[in-house]
Amino acid sequence: MRTVKLICMTALLLTVTAGNTALWGQEPKTEEEYYSRGREYSKKGDYDKAIADLTQVIQLVPEADNAYLYRGLSYFQKGDYDKAIADFTQVIQLVPESTNAYLFRSMSYLQKGDYDKGIADSSEAIQLNPNYAEAYVSRGLAYKQKDDLDRAIEDLSRAIQINPNYADAYENRGLAYLQKDDLDRAIEDLSKVIQLNPNRANAYFARGLAYKSKREYDKAIADFEAVLRINPNDDIAKKRLEEARKAWGR
Repeated sequence: MRTVKLICMTALLLTVTAGNTALWGQEPKTEEEYYSRGREYSKKGDYDKAIADLTQVIQLVPEADNAYLYRGLSYFQKGDYDKAIADFTQVIQLVPESTNAYLFRSMSYLQKGDYDKGIADSSEAIQLNPNYAEAYVSRGLAYKQKDDLDRAIEDLSRAIQINPNYADAYENRGLAYLQKDDLDRAIEDLSKVIQLNPNRANAYFARGLAYKSKREYDKAIADFEAVLRINPNDDIAKKRLEEARKAWGR
């Protein structure tokens, strides 16, 4: 199976706080202005500039927890997970009830392959907010990476119960079912993902694998072809399509 599917950090980032574009083209004069511009840089993907502005905020106001949070998010997006963890840890020290900080730190640990710490942080976020769907997904992913598929499915099912349109939860639960060789349930979940997002190439690919395992080669072929319409250079999908066509005899 392909690489683990993580929650989209960028989408979560947009929910942390609202933005303010009024400072574009101006030089900040206060910590609030540095923070606002740094936050916007982070959301626009200019992470180095975001880090520079947010570091300026932290130098001016060392207890600025949101500046640490956004700087941690920027480090995460750059793949500097150790610095991200350090910033999220600082947020937790300043605001022990910060569910976002626990969630984002858990996701950073997952990226480093430290699944037990990821589980611990996700569990803390869930304890603080039992209806935090993203935290159940993060913990479910950690369990899945540890091959504890039943716990993974339990957490992903809870996320779906909280948010019935949570595509990431359906996709990862579908992958867990596929790993357990529970093909019909895998297909059901992956079909739901495609219903929610018709351009979700990973869902088509995984459903194609499930159909291929069921020897429903015509449906597998259709799914692998869908992947290639979305990502024409996907060599793995090309290979699986060729295998399915050969098995089907066409």
